[in-house]
Amino acid sequence: MAKLAVSNFIDYVERSNLVSDEVLQKSLGALRAQHGGELPEDADHVADHLINSGLLTRWQTDKIFDRKYRGFFLGKYKLLRHLGTGGMSSVFLAEHVLMKRTRAVKVLPKTRVNDSSYLARFHLEAQATASLDHPNVVRAYDVDNEGDQHYIVMEFIDGKDLQTVVKDSGPLPLEVACNYIAQAAEGLAYAHQNNLVHRDVKPANLLVDGRGVVKILDLGLALYKDEERASLTIEHNENVLGTADYLAPEQAINSHQIDKRADIYSLGCTLYYLLVGHPPFPEGSLAQRIAKHQTQMPEDVRKERKDCPRDLVEICWRMMQKKPARRYQTMREVADALEAWLAGHGFSFEPVGHSGARKILSVGAGGPGGGSSGGSGSLGRSTGGSSGGGSSGGGSSTANLKTGDPRKSGSHPRLPIRTGDTASDQATQNTVKGPSRDPRPAPEPLPDIGTGKLVPGKAARSLPMAKASAIAA
Repeated sequence: MAKLAVSNFIDYVERSNLVSDEVLQKSLGALRAQHGGELPEDADHVADHLINSGLLTRWQTDKIFDRKYRGFFLGKYKLLRHLGTGGMSSVFLAEHVLMKRTRAVKVLPKTRVNDSSYLARFHLEAQATASLDHPNVVRAYDVDNEGDQHYIVMEFIDGKDLQTVVKDSGPLPLEVACNYIAQAAEGLAYAHQNNLVHRDVKPANLLVDGRGVVKILDLGLALYKDEERASLTIEHNENVLGTADYLAPEQAINSHQIDKRADIYSLGCTLYYLLVGHPPFPEGSLAQRIAKHQTQMPEDVRKERKDCPRDLVEICWRMMQKKPARRYQTMREVADALEAWLAGHGFSFEPVGHSGARKILSVGAGGPGGGSSGGSGSLGRSTGGSSGGGSSGGGSSTANLKTGDPRKSGSHPRLPIRTGDTASDQATQNTVKGPSRDPRPAPEPLPDIGTGKLVPGKAARSLPMAKASAIAA
């Protein structure tokens, strides 16, 4: 394609309505003054000037150089750049034309509009997200359409999802992984209280901003548990929904007959991923991985993370039990367990501070045996003071525990800080326990690290296989 001449480039900019004529001419006049009264002969120089002046973005100029000057506006929003594309939609960074606030705009492709299943699920995501107001859940502000262009206006989070963080930097430090999963548990507990089951909890749907606040994304597969709205998630929906590497065994049978404990299993798989750098069952075909989730427990985290203490492995293990009755029964229990682990090992439960989060997101997570960065504002050893930022969406994050909260860091019993098995583990080895008072079935035992076999007891009962073709890889 022939390169645009300067005059043609300026003509396309004017047609796009991205810049008002008055502002554009003033900026071009300043450029002429820098070049002896004439515009540069290279359109790239003109584009760079408009970008550096804050009038256009690189993404917008790239589109204009492709001779595309339409489609930069959706309702009251001006599209600034493309953020990403998923299986069901594309997401753009946008700015409100009058209020100048940046938002993320999720757009349903026009090719999907005539598919009632996709359009219904798209509207479901808007309704589900808009019904929640929590610091650890991405907020939705509006849903609208221009003709056959349907879109959701959402909170923009400048950060990375946990899948990207681990792929770029490797497994996270223990305390950072626990912090992130505890924050996610707080947000999911709130969603569950509002009769919503996420059904697609995974690292890619947990976004961390520059202050270390976790935001739960993508409620497009959310399941309403109240009768009034439950039909929304059943009509036009496939029998099995979710992501294979994090799919609860019962969800592989029927996604509509599950409850909040399916999210607990998926969050446990996500914790496993953060600790070792891969899903519980990374090998095999789609069908084989689903079968393993139904019939096997993964290898012990400590095979790859020698620094991971047994009490943390036990939390992860209990979240990932095959039978829902053997898991934690609520996300509140999960959050409490992880927050207690942090406090008991000398860490405070609050967002990773700005400098610590920036290091993890931009430089590296540290890998096994690593630690979060020191200094003010980082998630380091507790020193009695508060550190870290709050939610980017305004208000205080749930990770900043309020005064009087029984889960506040200082209110936990201070357990010995150990890098190996905890004192309770050692006591267990020399103690004969009586009958359990917990009415729930005992969790599957941790495997013997030397053999990988479950001892004592038997593996979980095999569950019927689901159709792998209906599950996203």
